[in-house]
Amino acid sequence: MTDIENPTTEVAGLVLAAGGGRRLGGRPKALLEHRGRPLVEHAVGVLRAAGVGRIHVVLGARAEEVRERADLGDCVLVDNPRWAEGMGSSLRAGLAALARTDARAALVFLVDQPGIGPEAVARVLRAYDGENALVSAAYDGTRGHPVLFGAAHWAGIAAAATGDRGARAYLKAHEGAVRLVECVDVARPYDIDTEADLSHLE
Repeated sequence: MTDIENPTTEVAGLVLAAGGGRRLGGRPKALLEHRGRPLVEHAVGVLRAAGVGRIHVVLGARAEEVRERADLGDCVLVDNPRWAEGMGSSLRAGLAALARTDARAALVFLVDQPGIGPEAVARVLRAYDGENALVSAAYDGTRGHPVLFGAAHWAGIAAAATGDRGARAYLKAHEGAVRLVECVDVARPYDIDTEADLSHLE
């Protein structure tokens, strides 16, 4: 357990939802329907159910349509005009926005993983223990999502986040410092990347 009395006051959720769905025929993942609502709305609901109190959402492809169709409540919406460069640009945009707040950590959640629910997010959230934290959900010992980055790491992560790699290179370089939180019993970490993956949506 964490020594922080209430991590939800220091940790901000960061939903990466800017992609254009190139392998899905140009359908942005944020707008795919899951349980009757846009996938980005579902992602925000998962974070809320896990106890994340404040949430930033990075938008890119068809951002105006996402704003119109998805009920994102009081989330802070971050526009990423460079979304086509890949997930790294969205991570940089989100961390830059959080750096202007008093958040001490970012819990990063991908919009295209609806098999990951509040239980896994809550486990990662509880592992937060300050701005030096590096936490990752794990599935049978393999690092996955969501991930939590303390603010001390944001500059290094942003510098290494290029293309679609996101924080992968940074986490690999700091592997010994990453706390793994096993979540295989409560989540299924599949991605919605291709037409075949759409069968996972409900």
